[in-house]
Amino acid sequence: MRFSPKFVLISRLLGTLLFFLGLSIFWTSSAAAQSLIRDAELENFLDDLIDPVIVAAHLEPDAVQYYVINDQTLNAFVSGGQNIFFHTGLIVAADTPNELLGVAAHETGHIAGGHLARFSDGVGAASVPIYVGLGLGILAIAAGNPDAGMAFIAGGQHVGTMNFLSYSRAQEAAADQAAVTYLERAGDSPDGLMDFFENFREIDVVSGAERYKYWRTHPLSSDRISALRQRVEESPYRGDRDNAEMNYRFQMIKAKLYGFIDRPEAALRRFPSSDQSDPAHYGRAVAYFRMSNVPKAVDEVDQLIKKHPDNPYYYELKGQILFESGKIEEALPFIRKSVQLAPGEALLRLNLGQALVALPGSEKDPAITKEAQKHLRKAIAFEKDLIFAYHQLAITYDRQGDAGMADLMTAERYYHMGDLQGAGNFAARAKDKLPENSVHWNRAMDILQVVKLQRDKGHR
Repeated sequence: MRFSPKFVLISRLLGTLLFFLGLSIFWTSSAAAQSLIRDAELENFLDDLIDPVIVAAHLEPDAVQYYVINDQTLNAFVSGGQNIFFHTGLIVAADTPNELLGVAAHETGHIAGGHLARFSDGVGAASVPIYVGLGLGILAIAAGNPDAGMAFIAGGQHVGTMNFLSYSRAQEAAADQAAVTYLERAGDSPDGLMDFFENFREIDVVSGAERYKYWRTHPLSSDRISALRQRVEESPYRGDRDNAEMNYRFQMIKAKLYGFIDRPEAALRRFPSSDQSDPAHYGRAVAYFRMSNVPKAVDEVDQLIKKHPDNPYYYELKGQILFESGKIEEALPFIRKSVQLAPGEALLRLNLGQALVALPGSEKDPAITKEAQKHLRKAIAFEKDLIFAYHQLAITYDRQGDAGMADLMTAERYYHMGDLQGAGNFAARAKDKLPENSVHWNRAMDILQVVKLQRDKGHR
């Protein structure tokens, strides 16, 4: 996993020098209280869990993005159009995948209902700047600048989260009912939504705790919960249990999150050595890793690999532990294995490309450089905005003496970060070195044209 200042921990692009862009969670910058997380296992789980509900809502799964924020408060919200944000506190508080799915279905109800589009009608002009700030935050993240994006979002939340996300009770009730409809269309039980609301609303009422922000942004009335309960009780899917595989994956993800987010000592208390379950091994592996106890961390993840030799994420974690401990040659077989088991994972490809670039002596070995380049190119083919992949590609081209392509990859890195000045500077350099009218020369010209258009717009 990677973290950036807001579990920005990685925002969808990372421009940080942190290593494992796909792995579990990384710490990118600790200055901010929050950060986005990038983690291949977590992202795949959310896709598999929520996408059927997105389809049931007649939305396009590829158009709806899920983000995880490193914040232990219990919260989830929609912002910037079709972006659903989950706090880590909400994910680990959910007992079952169905509870998390219920919350996601509710947020989907806000998207499909166009509630954000009608937001300004309900809250007035005074709240518009907050909405714009959040929207800009999402755009900044999408453009590859997670730190700036989180600054927008965190600032917007701090100044006026309640105003921005306190939808009318009618909209909240409509989202509840839509959630049940979508869950039923997808063949899922709506029990989790009801359980989540009842369990945590009761705690919030009793304690008034700050950590239950969800109820400040999603006010829950007795009439609303009564109407929801009636729909749930009438559902033909009521009482259906979570799929065993999804529940296993969810418990493993929660254990990984605990390992990365809790203090290591707290994680080890949560997962004592007497607990030999898979989630306990996972949580302890991460906790020992963070304590720099490599032998124990490797031993714990080896227990998982022995039981589940076809799971790419356990090899990924072992690779990260060894790589970040300076054991790059030892790490490579496990990083390779993760890619072999999940060849379509952009983040895993990036991990392998980076490890090959970092391998001692690789700068003098053309074969290793070409292999690194192959994996990095596949990574950006799967996910165009992987900023760190462009940085690594620039290194491989520089090693091959191809200054034009090195400059173009650097231009791409700045472009996806949203730094058009930097993108323009390096695109101009690339243009002068690349064969005229070639594919790459045309790409450099495209970047220069975008920069020119933006400059012209700024001078109007």
